[in-house]
Order: sequence, then structure tokens, then C-alpha cells
Amino acid sequence: MLLLLLAGCAQDGPGPPRPAAPQDPGRAAKLSITPADGTRKVPPDTAISVKVTDGTLTGVIVADEQGREVPGRTDATGTWRPAWPLRPSAAYTVRARATGTDGAQVTGRTAFTTLKPKRVLESGMSPLDGERVGVGMPIQLLLSRPVTAREDRAAVERSLTVRMSKPVEGAWSWVSDREVQFRPRAYWPSGERVTVVAHLAGLSVGRDVWGARDRSVTFTVGPQHITEIRDRTHRAVVRENGRIVKTIPVSLGKRGDESYSGTMIAQEKAPDFLMDSATVGRPGEYFAHTKWNVRLTYSGMFFHAAPWSVSDQGSRNVSHGCVNVSLADAHWFYRFTQRGDIIQVKGTSRRLRFGNGPTPWAKTWEEWLAGSALGRSADA
Repeated sequence: MLLLLLAGCAQDGPGPPRPAAPQDPGRAAKLSITPADGTRKVPPDTAISVKVTDGTLTGVIVADEQGREVPGRTDATGTWRPAWPLRPSAAYTVRARATGTDGAQVTGRTAFTTLKPKRVLESGMSPLDGERVGVGMPIQLLLSRPVTAREDRAAVERSLTVRMSKPVEGAWSWVSDREVQFRPRAYWPSGERVTVVAHLAGLSVGRDVWGARDRSVTFTVGPQHITEIRDRTHRAVVRENGRIVKTIPVSLGKRGDESYSGTMIAQEKAPDFLMDSATVGRPGEYFAHTKWNVRLTYSGMFFHAAPWSVSDQGSRNVSHGCVNVSLADAHWFYRFTQRGDIIQVKGTSRRLRFGNGPTPWAKTWEEWLAGSALGRSADA
């Protein structure tokens, strides 16, 4: 009986081994890119979306029609955004890579073109490329269309980069609807090298208005030239890097035509200039060519030669608001002066008005920051 039971138990033991379940080989990745291939009239600020099925996105490269890679970055959702807007009326190619669950790499490609704007925003910039300027020179970005909305002004400011060889604090500030300026908190250091890039191509600044092209300049800052003109002494004291290099007798504006007091810059220079009182609404008072002119305001205040008032220079004011000096002193100052040099006039009864030419030093730093749509110092 025992043997029979044992034999029966042996018959109920494990059978032959079962075959292993087949391994999943995975699937090839599938890519979907937006904008789709052949899409036209794409807004320049459109992000590129790459969706991956059965795999992982490993790279996105966007290139322009010359094959140059466009700087940008891809986030975790597969959305690629350019560092700066794409150019309008331009062709671009997108190449995306993904690895499928099968371990194989696949690529996808699309090509599209951006829209042609109905209205474009053009620009100009100062200083000029390669120019050497004085320590008070602001950077001026001049726009062909008004930019009024705060969000559009902020977008313009974010599109601007200022790189300096000796980084200092500075900020952009709107002077008008068509002009934004950059100045350092204090004067530029002598020897500074500055590169400014306005990434305006493809920038949206209002309904159907897009930036036409980027603009850039590189300039250097020369020796520190600061001229102090005192009404009380009728003298201009000229300093270079803090050292007095010349003292010049002057005649300022007479009563009723007082010269402006304030911190100005040398805005432009002209060896010969026609002074016509009709341009300031007073025809017939004067009409004469003057030599060795350095402009201080848009309204017509110059540092220039006035041989007719040499006997008054250094003792009394007889001009119509300009700084009158002798022919020899005017020639010396003209040759010495860089655009952007500081000229300070002190002691007259008329104050310099902000906006009478590039006058960034007519505002305090706090007032300057208040004119920024971003309300802060710019990143260098």
C-alpha cells in the first residue's frame, strides 16, 4: 500500500519546463514637427513644437537659408524657442532627432518660411561703428515708428545687449516714442570697448509691425575730457583725465539770451556753420557763418569762434546763448574735443531741459531708471 501511494505522488510532480515569454523588441520613434513642412507666412516669434511617439527627443537644430544654425533651446515639452526672433521673409529648416523604444535613432525634417511684414520697424544707432567717443556719450537707438505700449517697449529693451570690456552698471531709458538711450550710471571708463547689438529682426512691436533687421556697433571710449564753464568767472577750464590742460576766456549769453546751465555733451562738430536767427523764430537778428563749432544742444547752443567779441571774452556776456571764444581757442577746442565729451555750464539763470539733444546727464540715476519699461539696470 505504501509503495503504491508513493508511486501515485511521483506521477503528480512538475512537468517539462515552459518556454520563456518573447521579449518586446520596442517600436520605432515617430516625429511630428510644427510648423509642418512647406508652411508659409509663419510669424517670426513662433515657437517650434516637436512631438515624439514611442521614443525620446534627443535634439532639435534650426538652420537659416545659408545653413547657419540658429541659437535656441528646447524645453522638456519638446518646444524649441530661438534666442532671438526669427527674421521675417526668410526660409528655415528644422531637423529633429529621436531615439525609439527599439533603440534606433530616427530623424525628421521640415522647412518653412516666415511672413513678409505689412509694416516694418527700421532703426539707426549712435555712436557710429568704430567711433571713439567721450566718457559722457550715450548709446542711442532711433526707431522709424513710435513704440508706445509698455509691453512693446519692454520687448525692445530685452532685444538689446551691451557688452563692455570693463563692465559697469547702466540702463536703457526712453527719451521719446521713437528713441531709447543707454547710459552708464557714472561716466564711461576711459579705454572702455563697447559692443551693442539690437536684435530687432522679427521683433513684434505692435499690430502687424515687425522689426526688419538687426543692428550692431562697436565703439571705444577715449580720454576723459571734462570742460567746466563758470558764468561768474567767464572762463572755461578744460581737463583731460583730471588734469587742467587749458583755460579759455569765454562770453556767454547776454540777459534775455542766457546760456543753458547743466551737464551737456559735445553732440556734433562742424568746421563751418551758418548761424541764422530765423531758425529760432527771430529773423534778422543774426545771419553769419561761424568757425570751429561744437554743438551742445539741439536748440542751437554751440561752443564756437566769435572774433567779433574777443574784447568781451573773459569779462562779460554778449552772445545770443552760445559760448563765444577766440578763433585760436575755438580751433584748439574743436581739435581736442571728442563727440560725447562732457561740458558743464554753471551759474546762469536758464536750466538745461532734458531732451534738448542727447542729454542723459540732465537726469539723476533714479530719474533715468524711471524711463525704462523694465525699471531696472540692464545686463551687461
